[in-house]
Parts: sequence; structure tokens; C-alpha cells
Amino acid sequence: MSKRGSPGRKAVALIAGPTASGKSDLAVELALELARRGSRGVVINADSAQVYRDLRVLSARPTEEEMRGVEHRLFGAWDGADPCSAADWAAAAKREIENAQLAGAVPILVGGTGLYLRTLLDGIAPVPPIDPAVRERARALPVAEAYAALQAEDPERAAALSPGDTTRIARALEVVRSTGRPLAHWQAERVGGIGGAIELFPAILLPDREWLYARCDLRFARMLERGAIEEVRALLDRALPGLAPVMRAIGVAEIRGILEHAWSREEALARGRQATRNYAKRQYTWFRHQPAEEWPRVAAENYDVSLLFETLFRYLGLT
Repeated sequence: MSKRGSPGRKAVALIAGPTASGKSDLAVELALELARRGSRGVVINADSAQVYRDLRVLSARPTEEEMRGVEHRLFGAWDGADPCSAADWAAAAKREIENAQLAGAVPILVGGTGLYLRTLLDGIAPVPPIDPAVRERARALPVAEAYAALQAEDPERAAALSPGDTTRIARALEVVRSTGRPLAHWQAERVGGIGGAIELFPAILLPDREWLYARCDLRFARMLERGAIEEVRALLDRALPGLAPVMRAIGVAEIRGILEHAWSREEALARGRQATRNYAKRQYTWFRHQPAEEWPRVAAENYDVSLLFETLFRYLGLT
């Protein structure tokens, strides 16, 4: 992912890390600290679940109380019937960053979706539009058949994927069949990234894993108490496609089991906690290794925002 830009470029703060690591609270604290120093911060969502208005509870979207009067953007901005791709989000995030900067505010990106952040900063592979008929045939194949086809047509990509990864297998297959070139060919070139045009001040939150997992357990339990079951019931009433991103959010399948009498609330709680932990573990590994080495990794559970973003305040002349 892109490194920092050059002096004179406008500042963008970034707070990233696994779910339940305290990103949202820290983003608000940073915005409040900017206000205390005579500036202003605007928090911009970079979480692929929090973009959907249908997932207020299950995505742990900040409440008005938790926002503490700080302006938040791209939270609940998409209807669940309209999938938000990384390219869609990046285009919207660019607009929100520009709007914030034009208003004299500091954009504060916050979220745990690495693909979103990578697309925004580094750009996206210029894959041509996929032939709709090719897409339909590729996505209609059972995953075992699609994987076997991908092994024959793009063995490099197939080797990098799990045989059960339905979404990525179908994507790789439709690309090679529609364009005549493997996905790796297109991914070798990136266009549209803003990483080289901004001065980025990142912080990657990687707290103690046991502390993090305990927070994951508590979070899912609270979701059940705060309306997650009713939220999933309303989502199911919409009869959206099963492969829609909003339907694959953590907690939907687990709570659906309660509503369809497949298992008890206690079983759903156990399943939801485990799914949340597994997701946090994957995010933890990604953020530990993928971003640039010079991006600060913060292991503490309690953060002093003044110290953590000292270089940002200095850059802005707010010390």
C-alpha cells in the first residue's frame, strides 16, 4: 500500500485494524483533539459492513451518542440491495475527502476493510467490463466445477485460492474468459489511487489478541441484546439474493438460524462469537503484514491521541 507523500500535500489521517480494536472511538477522539487545537476532523467510514444502512446493529455502526457531535460520512450510505464494491467505495471516499479538505477539515479514514483502503490509496486494476453472458455462466457453475475450470484456464490464480472460495473463483474465471487474460495481468497495473497525492498519517491498531477476542465476544452478545435479531428479520423480509454482500455479513447467517428454528439463541451466540473472532484474526494478520512497514502498529489497548498523532498535529501546525 502507498507510503506517505511529499511536504505540502494535504493531510489525511487513517485509523485501521481488526474489528473491536477501538478504531471508531479513537477516530472521534482525534476529531475532538483537532477541534481543541482549532481545527476540525471529519470521520469517513472504511468498513464494508458499515456502509449498509440495513446493518446498523450488526456492523456496530457508531450511534449518535458515540459520534459525540463529530461529523461522520459514508456510514449507512448504501441500501443493502445495492452492493458496494471497493471501487464504488473508493470513488465515494475520494469525494468525501475532497469535500472535507475544501471545507478546511482533516479527513479521518476509519475502518478494517483492507481492500477498500488499498483501492483508495493504490488504485484499482483496470479490468475491462465483463460480458454479462460470461459472468452469468461463470457464476452459475457449482464451485467445484468453477474451480476445476479455473485450474485449467488460470492455474496461477487457482493455486492462490481456496477451492471453496465461491466469490473469488467466479471473479477470476469471468475475467479470464471475458478478457482473454488472467486477473494477475490486470492487477499488475493500478489506476486512480490517491496515495501519491496526499500526506497520510496512519495508525494500525493491533492490541493483545486475547483482549481483542474478549471484546469480540462481548460485542456480539450486545448486538443480540440491542436489536440484531429484529434487524436480520427485516433484512430477510427483503428477500435479497443470498450472495449479496449485506446477506453475507457476520451475524446474518447465525441469527437467521434462530429465526428459522435451526438452532437456539445460545447456539447463535456461540456461532456469532466464533465468526467474529475468526474475522478479527484474519484482519489482524492482514494489517500486521500488508501495509507499508513504516506505518505505526499500535499494540496498546489505551491510546494517547496527542502522542499517537503528534506528527499530524506538527504537520498541520497545531502543536
